[in-house]
Parts: sequence; C-alpha cells; structure tokens
Amino acid sequence: MERAPGVVEKVAALLRALSAAESGTTTTALAAATDQPRATTHRLLESLAAEGLTDRDPVTGRWHLGPETYVLGMAAAARYDLTNEARVSVHRLAKETGESAFFSVRRGDETVVLLREDGDFPIRSYVLYESARFPLGVVSAGIAILAHLPAREVDAFLARADLTGQWGPQHAEAALRRRLAATRRTGWSLNPGLVVEGSWGMAAAVFDKAGRPEWALTLTGVEQRFRRDRQPVLGRLLLEEAHRLSRLA
Repeated sequence: MERAPGVVEKVAALLRALSAAESGTTTTALAAATDQPRATTHRLLESLAAEGLTDRDPVTGRWHLGPETYVLGMAAAARYDLTNEARVSVHRLAKETGESAFFSVRRGDETVVLLREDGDFPIRSYVLYESARFPLGVVSAGIAILAHLPAREVDAFLARADLTGQWGPQHAEAALRRRLAATRRTGWSLNPGLVVEGSWGMAAAVFDKAGRPEWALTLTGVEQRFRRDRQPVLGRLLLEEAHRLSRLA
C-alpha cells in the first residue's frame, strides 16, 4: 500500500514547483501542480512565508521562493555546486557554437537547469530554461547522466519511471536504452527533437570525485544546426568542457 505524503514531502513538492515558476504562480496553480488540496497548499505556503522560504507579491498575489532559500542555497553551494566554474564553460560553449548552452544538476530522478547562456545564432530553442526540471532520460542532459550510471541503477530507474505517460512513446524503454547505448559509445547524448519537434539537444555528463555523473553541459538549437556532420564537432566541445569541470569537482 502506497504511503500518503507527509508534511516534509508536501513542502518539498511546493518548493520544487515554485522553483520552476520564473514569474511566480498562484495558490490554485501550486495546488494543481503538487496534487494537494488548495486549503492545504495555502496553509503550507503561509507557514513557509513566516520562515522566509516563500514570498507573496502583495499586488499580484503570486507566490515566489522566499529570501531564505537564497541564503540556504549559498550555504550549500560550497559543497554541492560547480556553478561558478560552470559559467565559464557555458559562456565558452555559447560563444564558440552560437547555440544556447546550459549547465544542469542531477536531483534524484530529475535534472534541473542551473545556468543558461544564448549564443549569437538568431533562432533558438526555448525548451530549456533556468530552473526547468525533467526526468532522467528525457532531455539530453538526463540522457547523458542516466547513460553513465551503474547498470543496476539504470534498471531500477526504468522499473519505477513511466516516461511514456507524459513524454510519449518515443520514450519507451527499448528506445531509451538504444539512446543510452549510443551515448556510451560517443560520450555525448543526442536528443533529436524528442520533447519538441525541431528542437534538438546534445549533452555531456560531468562527474564528481567518486566518478558519478552528477551534472551535465548541454547545447540546444534548431534541427538544421545539429546536422550529422556537425554533431562530432559539438560533441567534442561538450566533452572538453565536461572533462575540465570533472577535474574541478
């Protein structure tokens, strides 16, 4: 029998939902996003606001992450975050390729975008943005990370994750395993418009001191910019920057 979520799980779900709402969001929308009653959602948000973890705009009534989350994030950054070093890599990738470059972190069964910088090519993909969350195996960052996890962890993830329900039959296990195998061969992953048609992405995993894939660097753009003959060039640039960050982790 599945256990009902406790207060900690409910609060965590609310904070994650708020982190994905760049312009803030309403109580009703948060209740829907976290599958909680509106009254419960409102009560939790008010309690979190009293601790500085959420903040409500007095004019629009929309909720945002509170100032205390910034303080907590800064305190945790020294141990968990490569963001400052990754800014250099993201900037270099965007400048050298003209595409949009990203740095993402693994959080459990998801990847979360931490950094974005757009190159000078005028047509861009907007599937990814800072704070965007996707399950492992969906966007190119999640494919790259999942491909380099131990086989038993990949099997366990695929046993508990239903990617086809939300992301379509192109994310069925057999198809995903083929993409994972291709990623292991080349070192970089390819997402050929699997989330939004025409929006392609490539990524390389960044490893911690224990050799585990905990972050990823990504390039995204329109399909014409990721033609077959250009993929090895983009892949090499991604791997160079990923190796640099892995040495610093």
